[in-house]
Amino acid sequence: MQQTFKIIDEDGIHARPATALVNTANKFQDTNSFAEANGKKVTLKSILGVLSLGLEQGDTLTLITEGGNESDALTALQEVMVNEGLGEIHE
Repeated sequence: MQQTFKIIDEDGIHARPATALVNTANKFQDTNSFAEANGKKVTLKSILGVLSLGLEQGDTLTLITEGGNESDALTALQEVMVNEGLGEIHE
């Protein structure tokens, strides 16, 4: 499953929100979670991977979940993106 977001936070995705995404992804041990942006795909279970995307305001980010609880994991990750004011769902 996947969902695409447009980054709206003026600071982009930096250490604090990246940590929130990684912590959420790690709650779902039987699900693989990835972030894809600018042609690069990284695991969402690594803070360095997420930060290496260098996401800035206006960029597009796709969150991808695969495995056992992919639906619940994607829902939880969407909540982090929206509730933290990081991004809005991009159609």
